[in-house]
Amino acid sequence: MAADDVVWTPTAERVAASGLSRYREWLRETRGIEHEDYLDLWRWSVDDLEAFWTSIWDHFAIDAAAPPERALGDRAMPGARWFEGARLNYARHLMRHARADRPALIALTEAGLTEEVGWAELERRAGALRATLAAAGVGRGDRVVAYLPNGPSAVVGLIACASLGAIWSSCSPDFATDGVADRFAQLEPAVLLAVDGYRFNGGVYDRRGEVERIARALPTVRLVIHERRLDPGGALPDVAQVVPWEDATAGDAPLTFDDVDFDDPLWVLFSSGTTGRPKGIVHSHGGILVEHLKANALQSDLSAADRFMIVTSTTWVVWNNLVSGLLVGATLVLYDGSPLFPDAEALWRIVAERRVTALGLGAAFLHGCAKKALRPADHLDLGALRTIFSTGSPLSDAGFDWVRDALGPDVWINSTSGGTDVCTSFVGGCPIAPARRGRIQAPLLGVAVAAFDEAGAPVLDERGELVVTAPMPSMPVGFWNDPDGERYRSSYFATYPGVWRQGDFISFAADGSSVIHGRSDATLNRRGVRMGSAEIYGPAELVDGVAETLVIGVELDDGDYYMPLFVALEPGRDLDDTLAGAIRAAIARSLSPRHVPDELLAVPGIPHTKTGKKLEVPIKRLFQGAAMDDVVDPAAIDDPALLEPFSRLATAFRSRPSR
Repeated sequence: MAADDVVWTPTAERVAASGLSRYREWLRETRGIEHEDYLDLWRWSVDDLEAFWTSIWDHFAIDAAAPPERALGDRAMPGARWFEGARLNYARHLMRHARADRPALIALTEAGLTEEVGWAELERRAGALRATLAAAGVGRGDRVVAYLPNGPSAVVGLIACASLGAIWSSCSPDFATDGVADRFAQLEPAVLLAVDGYRFNGGVYDRRGEVERIARALPTVRLVIHERRLDPGGALPDVAQVVPWEDATAGDAPLTFDDVDFDDPLWVLFSSGTTGRPKGIVHSHGGILVEHLKANALQSDLSAADRFMIVTSTTWVVWNNLVSGLLVGATLVLYDGSPLFPDAEALWRIVAERRVTALGLGAAFLHGCAKKALRPADHLDLGALRTIFSTGSPLSDAGFDWVRDALGPDVWINSTSGGTDVCTSFVGGCPIAPARRGRIQAPLLGVAVAAFDEAGAPVLDERGELVVTAPMPSMPVGFWNDPDGERYRSSYFATYPGVWRQGDFISFAADGSSVIHGRSDATLNRRGVRMGSAEIYGPAELVDGVAETLVIGVELDDGDYYMPLFVALEPGRDLDDTLAGAIRAAIARSLSPRHVPDELLAVPGIPHTKTGKKLEVPIKRLFQGAAMDDVVDPAAIDDPALLEPFSRLATAFRSRPSR
């Protein structure tokens, strides 16, 4: 390891105080197990999965109404069975570290502090909402969906829902009706939690009309619980069986917890493929519990002393990771708004004022700070900050350097990569080892992650497919509405039978550190939010004058992400400003502003395979620099002449001096 590559080194005191060091000492004392270094510990954790995950269960003293028969009965993937016989509840563990001397939640918006919620008040609200849900007939296996921003109500809703053994799913209110309904309608929910609007980047967005349309698109909903954040005295949405949030959370009903099986569904997260409706990924109470305890306490080094903040919305999987900070007793700092409003240092003022100790950001935000040459620590007190988590896309060398230079050498740069699919990271932080520029520190404990070549052989020091060769407890228990498991198997296990393929390119060094090289499939991954291309095609191709579209996402060397939309026009039409504006507006209305492409490019037509599939992956590879002959066989294309305009556009893009 070159000395000038090291951007952070833990002090001896920090190593000794880390949750990982305490776990290693516990292993030595209780199991007689010692490992020379982290990589040796990791090898043991994946070679002896049952011993490792049993140790996690015991080390964190999982509170179960019934103990498991064993940690893992069968290693086969898919279908591995974890902790059979165990009965527990995820929400009970969220509340286990309640204390009176610190808040559970600190909630802020662009306007400033909204409230601090103590642990006792969090318990009271969740207990009251649980009683309201139970009175509406909600119980084990029923679905509760939330159209809420990142604030206390979403956390209360998740706790109340999970306490009943009901299934949670959430979406932020910047999603329009179609995008929400495509997700929630699949679940046939019993209850909708919704908000009247939100503020972002100085704007006020009234969503009462959207709430009414969403409720009408969900015929199974028998109760709407409506929070009036923008207008506390405003009218309720015009739907049947609507209850104000303040009434639904009034009173002092006890917060109790219904024990469920280890693999009972906890929540459904949505992640889109390249075609079809967004797929609902189902995670379990027990799998999420043991994985998030491990990840938070050992890999992220979070504890009850932390104030934990992630800049996120309730749509993104990292919101679920943020809430899981309660598992270790951390105080959650919830922010609803733009981190760049009213200026580029807005977020850093929050971090200083609220004494945030652990901050999660998309790599794109850090790249933006580096480009602006911000130096917030020069005039703000960021002395409480000890960890920066970077995720969503690869963090460039410039991003690593900016954190070290602008925030200080004592701030740990914990770059991670994971997925909505497993609701955690595959590779990430190691609090007892140095961090190197441009590299993710280590594979996570219990994650048998590797890089495979096309033949399915592991490789070092070269790019390969990110795979997981042994089961993880937080792998999905299945997809929603996939009774025979075919969609689940084809999503992860079709390329290498019995081995999970994530769809990312990764390379590993001998020391266990890694580099993510971007998506290996056509799924869009823009600033950490996965999007399906089919989602964008729908509204774009309904615009008058548009014949067909194709969208790609290209990871750039400087850490940026480029997402152009190629537009084939109807005869006699031009891609002028009016038409381009109509396409952008349609995508924003139907989905969200995040889905709006960076650039619209006119092309004569969209090429397909002879089976009718758009050439998303080949076109992406052209923009990444691959040669035409290396990415596509013209004989397999419906109209090979359509490839040439894409080749010219790719060449012009790669020659741009500013890219």
